Amino acid sequence: MTRYALRRLLASVPVVCVASFILFWAVRATFDPLAKLRQSVDPTALHRETVRLGLDRSLPEQYWLWVRGLVQGDWGISTRTGGAVLPMVGDALGTTLQLILWGVALAVVLALAIGLFSAARQYTAGDHLLTGLSYLGVAMPAFWFGLVLIQVLAVWPKQQFGLADPPFYFVGLHSVGHSGLDLDYLRHLVLPVATLTVGLVASWSRFGRATLLEALSSDYVRTARAKGVPRRRILLRHALRNALAPFVTVVAMDAATLVGGLVVTEQIFSIPGMGKLFLASLETGDVFVLLPWMLVVAVAVVLFNLLADLSYALLDPRVALR
Repeated sequence: MTRYALRRLLASVPVVCVASFILFWAVRATFDPLAKLRQSVDPTALHRETVRLGLDRSLPEQYWLWVRGLVQGDWGISTRTGGAVLPMVGDALGTTLQLILWGVALAVVLALAIGLFSAARQYTAGDHLLTGLSYLGVAMPAFWFGLVLIQVLAVWPKQQFGLADPPFYFVGLHSVGHSGLDLDYLRHLVLPVATLTVGLVASWSRFGRATLLEALSSDYVRTARAKGVPRRRILLRHALRNALAPFVTVVAMDAATLVGGLVVTEQIFSIPGMGKLFLASLETGDVFVLLPWMLVVAVAVVLFNLLADLSYALLDPRVALR
């Protein structure tokens, strides 16, 4: 498996290179790094910045200078904030990964539990109820659900009971003067994680139910039933294990897209993550942040895809890694 992982990582290098060049070309063609400076009347300063940034060179040369800077740790300076891009993207990525970690972990547990219940009790009242709720969760806009949670679990209890602080906070991940895994952090985490989790549970539980029903109709399950194997053991040791492989693949790919896809959630709760950073950089045309941001998301997709492939071999010994 180690050799397979190394081969896949090496094979991913040209994929990342091609993707990064396409992203570089698209961003360069869309945004002008010197747009603000062109509004001035100082042609000398404009020429000096053009030469310093290498914008007077060909596109392949500009791309090579950008890649070399990335490898050396020089990710450029943000035109929006004037700060170094590397710590900005690093801090935003760390914040977003916290939301993804808690949200995906909770969603996996709930989705598997709901999928197991629905598959084991197909077409019962409980199955129909959970199916209806899952459709509602898929159709419900994240921004609307997040605002409802803020009103119901934060604003309303504080107003009704005259509390000094709401039960749950809805701005950022820490209050001023707090850090680490403390109660304040958990009170900040509940609402954004709940907003993220609802949509994931709704879609993953439906997929889990479908894969479990397919596994339960397999020949090996019929054989186990004929031998008198208890129903609980059939569900957990036979059907669930075989249904986990495709389920984990879906989870891994969705988690990869979440690295850059929490724009709505982070904007609602003012969380300084990747989504909020992307939106702020896009509005101001900050190409020095947009390019590394897109590259980080592309690399995340490649890595999560590799983890999905490796999980196949761990969950199903019949899969050969070549």
